[in-house]
Amino acid sequence: YPAPKAQTSTRPNVLVILADDLGYGDIGVHGGKEVPTPNIDALAASGVRCTNAYVTAPMCGPSRAGFMTGRYQTRFGFEHNPRMGDENTLGLPLDQRTLGDHFHDAGYATGIVGKWHLGFSPQRWPLERGFDEFFGFLVAMHNFVLAKGAESKFEAAYSRNMIYRGRELQKLNGFTTDLFTDEALSFMERHTEKPWFLYLAYNAVHTPLEVIAKYGDRVPASVTDPERRGYLSLLIGLDDSIGRLTTHLRESGLDQNTLIFFFSDNGGATKKPFLSYNTGNNAPLRGGKGQLLEGGIRVPFFVSWPGKLPAGKVYEHPVSALDVLPTAANVAGALAPEDSAKAEATLEGVNLLPYLRAEKTGAPRDALYWRLGPQKAVRKGHWKLVDWREFTTKSQSGWQLYDLSKDIHEEHDLSA
Repeated sequence: YPAPKAQTSTRPNVLVILADDLGYGDIGVHGGKEVPTPNIDALAASGVRCTNAYVTAPMCGPSRAGFMTGRYQTRFGFEHNPRMGDENTLGLPLDQRTLGDHFHDAGYATGIVGKWHLGFSPQRWPLERGFDEFFGFLVAMHNFVLAKGAESKFEAAYSRNMIYRGRELQKLNGFTTDLFTDEALSFMERHTEKPWFLYLAYNAVHTPLEVIAKYGDRVPASVTDPERRGYLSLLIGLDDSIGRLTTHLRESGLDQNTLIFFFSDNGGATKKPFLSYNTGNNAPLRGGKGQLLEGGIRVPFFVSWPGKLPAGKVYEHPVSALDVLPTAANVAGALAPEDSAKAEATLEGVNLLPYLRAEKTGAPRDALYWRLGPQKAVRKGHWKLVDWREFTTKSQSGWQLYDLSKDIHEEHDLSA
């Protein structure tokens, strides 16, 4: 890329980086040791690492709907992944405003790169939901290895070589993690006249576990399980891409004027026979993707803004992906004053900046809530009340109560 032009806007850029099915315990900063993740760890160290951070659902679609709107997705009927049925009703309802809508209306250049998974009908595409640019795919998963005219080893509906630019299907060579990073860097480079909001939604480390040599060869020989090797190769590729992004921001001088969020859409997929099973390690948490145990909903979550947020800080009060929208929108002036009362009434996230800067003490909220079919959970303070019956035997179903301050692995049921 050529030397970037100086950005003329004083309003901050906002970059949201979303990993897909990333295991809580697989990154170095959380104790992962099988492969190094120096760039993800450095991003965590550059800002505030939230150790009790949650998404609103333990699976991809509803989790994205929650953070994208700043509202619990069950409020508007998006409780499960959009799969079968009338495409005109599947996905994010048209009356819900997205992060893209807020930033677009505030005069930002808006883009999404990577996975959408919020609807397939024409009126639900990213370009109709507040985004000026879209480069990526619409559905739940996608092959990584792209080759013009070649057949992918991965076969799933609308998930093979279905990368779009805008509304145009592309014929591409390459590896999606690298291609999505290339596109993100191009987006940053092209938008110098006004601030930008970029939602970068990688499909790594979701299945299929497709390996290319430049990443697969770096997995230690001591890892012999081929599925685990595939997962770790995707993680290495993701970490390299985070390094490319942060290096570009630093060398272009944009790092001081860019607020970054990094998190995963849910926990690692640890249960077979899920199509998305990827050998994720959620230690020290119990459970994984699809479950309202901590391993399904507590995720890596970093907020970085050099010079505006402290570096190397750990924040331990519970926070939520719901908080991304109100936090980012407040720093960008993307919530118009006349909308403030309405926003206060409808947004269920919290502006985290005063808490991360220690300008406000105490927890940002009283409680967090979840529902996914028969599963349900509440966290209030250090107490977690959960019914995760869908994945238990009949004798284990029902409410269980855990003190997370002493029992992060949810082993000692105190409900009695």
